[in-house]
Amino acid sequence: MSKLATIRVDGGTRAVALRDLDGVATHVDLGVADVGALLALPDWETVVARTDGATSPAEGADFAAVVPHPSKVVCVGQNYRSHIEEMGREIPRFPVLFAKYADTLTDPHAPIAKPAETDQLDWECELAVVIGREVRRADERSAAAAIAGFTALNDLSVRDWQFRTAQWLQGKMWEATTPIGPYLVTPDELPGGVRPTVDTRLSVDGVVKQSANTSDLLFDPVALVRYISTITTLRPGDVIATGTNGGVGHARSPQEFLTGGEVVEVTIEGIGTLRNAIV
Repeated sequence: MSKLATIRVDGGTRAVALRDLDGVATHVDLGVADVGALLALPDWETVVARTDGATSPAEGADFAAVVPHPSKVVCVGQNYRSHIEEMGREIPRFPVLFAKYADTLTDPHAPIAKPAETDQLDWECELAVVIGREVRRADERSAAAAIAGFTALNDLSVRDWQFRTAQWLQGKMWEATTPIGPYLVTPDELPGGVRPTVDTRLSVDGVVKQSANTSDLLFDPVALVRYISTITTLRPGDVIATGTNGGVGHARSPQEFLTGGEVVEVTIEGIGTLRNAIV
């Protein structure tokens, strides 16, 4: 179907679809404020197909968080074997879940302020699922149908706060530390569809720190939608961060953390790149 984004224009935001118009990458305005508002429309797939909206060049666009106000952000830990092994943990029988809040999200190219309270700011490259249809206690079919598409996410983590207790939340919910975007890509645009098989990569100042393929996920996106929707209703615009692979700074020897001045890039094949300066 399409690549969708939320861009900043004239002091506000607009949901747009990426189109190739006469060989030029172009954004077409979809008539709503952001992609989250778009997905809340019962006929959003039809709206995405419109071609009569105002247009603007995709190059140089000011991207906002692709879904700025989800009702929930559910994150999955320990979902790649490489990351489980580097952290010295056992393979989980069930998805390991924790949460973020909407205030944690930020724009895909925004500068990110290192919290003054930490010396252990770490990176985590992740594929994120975005929900496009309300679903509860999903079976295989309804779980697949509930997936609007996929985007990129960097679960920047404050490790010293994360490991103060057995609960991770306090290291994961720091305000404006989780870039997401730049595009939501519908499943038909990606190899593997609702179970995408795409390469992911994270680099710090051009040095690759993480590299994987999403086919290595222990619990794939459909399985995660089934599991999480058993617990709570998933609503349009909700985000599921599917977990990170090996290569995080906390698990390196010696450990590596972001101190300020670095540029962190997360690239997911077919989706795009998050590029964030740590300040």
